[in-house]
Amino acid sequence: MGQKTHPIGFRLGVINTWDSNWYDEKSFSSKLQEDALIRGYLKKRLEKAGVSKIYIERTLKKIMLTINTSRPGFVIGKSGKEITLLENEIKQITNKEVKINVQEVKKPELSAQLVAEVIASQIANRVSFRRAMKTAITNTMRMGAEGMKVMCSGRLGGAEIARTEQYKEGRIPLQTLRADIDYASVTSHTIYGAIGIKVWICKGEKLKKSNQ
Repeated sequence: MGQKTHPIGFRLGVINTWDSNWYDEKSFSSKLQEDALIRGYLKKRLEKAGVSKIYIERTLKKIMLTINTSRPGFVIGKSGKEITLLENEIKQITNKEVKINVQEVKKPELSAQLVAEVIASQIANRVSFRRAMKTAITNTMRMGAEGMKVMCSGRLGGAEIARTEQYKEGRIPLQTLRADIDYASVTSHTIYGAIGIKVWICKGEKLKKSNQ
């Protein structure tokens, strides 16, 4: 079971919380679609800003977005011009008041999303996939992670037959709920086809062991 369960979904309500924080009985599906639309738009719009996570909170007439990024200056712009422009753009999509907060990711090497995106861009730029994977693991472990696993699937190195290769270092518990595991999956589009990259990063344990 542990190998097939999404590491973040598996820990929701135990040590992880939801990325969208709101509830609506009547128009749940339309708001969920709106969330997906906002996230997709921001990801595309802020492609070079190193966005790791987008948190969404809602009140009746207002949407509050918290963008976690490794390059906050890129999102905010000169004296807040970019962020005001972003708020207006999302306001046009949703027809609601929008407030954007920006949080800096101090250690991008410990964000699975950012690490996976770096590996994906390196593979797209024809860097050897083994080298990209091993470099990422070295950098992340140096920043204090307890363990890391990287998996690449597809026509690796332009091979005729698709295969999967993975490297791991340290500990990546699959079923320990108290383990704080960050997970991300990104697709790299190469001339040979799509290559899937999955990254697991274990940052330690959030809940202390019980004394029983």
